[in-house]
Amino acid sequence: MSDNTALSKFIETTAAEYGIPGVSVGIFADGREIFASHGVTSIENPLPVDEHTLFALGSISKITTSTALMRLVAEGKVDLDAPVRRYVPELTLLDEEHAAAITIKQLLNHTAGLDWSIINDTGEGEDGLAKFVASLAEIPLIGEPGGRSSYSQAGFNLLGRVVENVTGQTFEKAVATMVLEPIGQAESFYLRDDIMTRRFSAGHEREENGELSVSRIWKGTRANNPGGGLASTVSDQLRLARYHLGDGRTESGEIVLPGDVIRLMREKTVDLRASLLGDAHGLCWFLRTIDGVQTAGHGGSGYGQFGEFLIVPERDFAIVVLSNASPDSIVCNQAIVRWALEHYLNVIDKDPEPMPYNDSRAREIIGVYANDAMTITVTADDGALNLECVIKPEIRAASETPMPQDHPPFPFGLLPGDEYIITSGSFQGQRGFFSRDDSGTVTGIDLGGRLFPRAS
Repeated sequence: MSDNTALSKFIETTAAEYGIPGVSVGIFADGREIFASHGVTSIENPLPVDEHTLFALGSISKITTSTALMRLVAEGKVDLDAPVRRYVPELTLLDEEHAAAITIKQLLNHTAGLDWSIINDTGEGEDGLAKFVASLAEIPLIGEPGGRSSYSQAGFNLLGRVVENVTGQTFEKAVATMVLEPIGQAESFYLRDDIMTRRFSAGHEREENGELSVSRIWKGTRANNPGGGLASTVSDQLRLARYHLGDGRTESGEIVLPGDVIRLMREKTVDLRASLLGDAHGLCWFLRTIDGVQTAGHGGSGYGQFGEFLIVPERDFAIVVLSNASPDSIVCNQAIVRWALEHYLNVIDKDPEPMPYNDSRAREIIGVYANDAMTITVTADDGALNLECVIKPEIRAASETPMPQDHPPFPFGLLPGDEYIITSGSFQGQRGFFSRDDSGTVTGIDLGGRLFPRAS
């Protein structure tokens, strides 16, 4: 069976198992590109998905944003260790010393001490990002600058404002000029008018009865473009992956990033604990050792569309997976990535086994945890632990557009050292940990790289 046939067959089987309308996959292995797709763009207006179908990338967009930012670093226009205020003097936070201390590098590796984000709509005009940055005066601060890593969408949107102020262009124009055009990514767009005239995937949400419906939100507001607003294709993202596997030269010979800067982005800057996303952060990249092999990657999600982007530099390998149904695209995409790693590289990726249920440990962690947008409730029933993560009712009520559905509670098990793993459901394999204060009291939970402080 050829590689293309085996890949196509596995994608078809996996998409059917998880009920995913459309999946597109691109792989770079042994010096060649391999593409395979299955299904349709939308259950309402079904068109075939292929490697040139646009998907909403969600946080995979951060790879492009960081590539643009690092070009400014390479050109001497931005200093990684400089305070953000050097480039965004208008930045105001709840604490003046905190605002003055945050550096560019801390935004890139999520150690700036900013909460996940501010949920607001600052419009689709060219001032949308500037207005969003002004709203950061109200964002909760969850740690000291340069301390622990906690994933922050707001921090990457702030980096977008750095790009605007340094270049004097809108974020979208600057990224197109510095990254998309020289690398040859002709199928990547931020603005809806550019997207709607091309074939694009619709996101889907799973209803309570198990049926899928099309999400009526396609992507977030313009201010969210740096952190999660790029629409692109598997073909274009594989082109970006190949660029990051290279020496910094594009196909035309232009240097977007010097080779040493590309490698710098993959150097560890901060350790991560108990995260399926990675063992450490580079500059944007999640770094992870899988079966003894070093990888760099990033995932993305939003409004019923999900993606995985992974490179294995020492093996000159890359894979991009994009699909369009919430929440089961997560496990579908991960299954495809794991299959490809084993099939092409003989690299095995598997989950750790949780420890047996322990009632005294369970009593320490049950309770409510919350950030600005979501609430996590940990319960223990009949010798089993469950984790429920829901959008806060006031956030849902204030939203002018429909928001993704909440998921039922997930069973999870504890691992050594206050770590845990979700054991079944659409988030199976997701890992995190509980944090404690100096007295040993549990004070927070990490999920998806984000801190949720204990509320009760």
